[in-house]
Amino acid sequence: MLFRTAVEDDLDRLLGCVVDESISWAHPERLLSFLESGNYRYDRIWLAVADDGEILARAVWWGFPDGDSPLALDCLYVHPSVDDRVGLAAELLRRAHDAYGQAIEYHVFVTNGWREHPKAAAAIAWRWEAAGRAGLTEELERLRYEWTAGPVPEPSDRLVFRGEDDDEVFVEAFRRVAVGTLDFHTRQALATMDPLEQAREDVRDNRSMRGDRSWWRLAYDKSGDLVGVALPSANDGGPVVGYLGVVPEHRGHGYVDDLLGEITRVHAERGVQRIVADTDSGNVPMARAFERAGYRNFAIRLVLSANPVNA
Repeated sequence: MLFRTAVEDDLDRLLGCVVDESISWAHPERLLSFLESGNYRYDRIWLAVADDGEILARAVWWGFPDGDSPLALDCLYVHPSVDDRVGLAAELLRRAHDAYGQAIEYHVFVTNGWREHPKAAAAIAWRWEAAGRAGLTEELERLRYEWTAGPVPEPSDRLVFRGEDDDEVFVEAFRRVAVGTLDFHTRQALATMDPLEQAREDVRDNRSMRGDRSWWRLAYDKSGDLVGVALPSANDGGPVVGYLGVVPEHRGHGYVDDLLGEITRVHAERGVQRIVADTDSGNVPMARAFERAGYRNFAIRLVLSANPVNA
């Protein structure tokens, strides 16, 4: 058996890797579309190939077209004929992680209540075991929300929203918002990174998204104090709530509703019909804010990542 990255000549066989389980996967339409856009690349698709050339396992990573490295494992497939699919998948992931120099997060999209559906639970179970053996041991469940042309929030009468061209001003705002945050990924990053470095990385990541940088807003109260950050944005799927947060000294006053309202209103004023957002299942205040604003929880994103301290 040979472990290697894909090449263009593999395309027909890649399209023949069919996942018939209740789980998100890189189906032919998605594979072709993302190969064309650059979000998938042949050198970021890893294969376990039998001696006769048949693909026994396939792992597909997603990233920004101009990114230095992929950002997420998007699909993990093992041929039904393989007896030890967990072992083969784990070895494939380990080979890829060694090549990338890091264990990259694995994202899976499932329906609400997936644990009560045996097929979905089974599809997750063997992949989770394989990913864990390959170093992805930190589990996170994120709630996916959508706003679909509901009532548009009125402008806040408590806050003033202003744009700012200087990224470093946003870096400082992100640093302040990160103090005491409930966001899993921010807390995970701060376990090994300097707060300013972490904030700067967050700003870079948000700039890499498809949203217009001119949409970004800083929120101030009537006395001129910074209250928070509101970033309408977009990804390949369309408009999203990119980022929002309240600085610690202004928490507890419901400003999250003003920030989310501003993001929703900015998108709605451009004629947007659907806005998508994610938040950690443990971030109850944010989940409740989405529900107050008319967002509906429509799915779950499961994320496996490496412990940054041990990675």
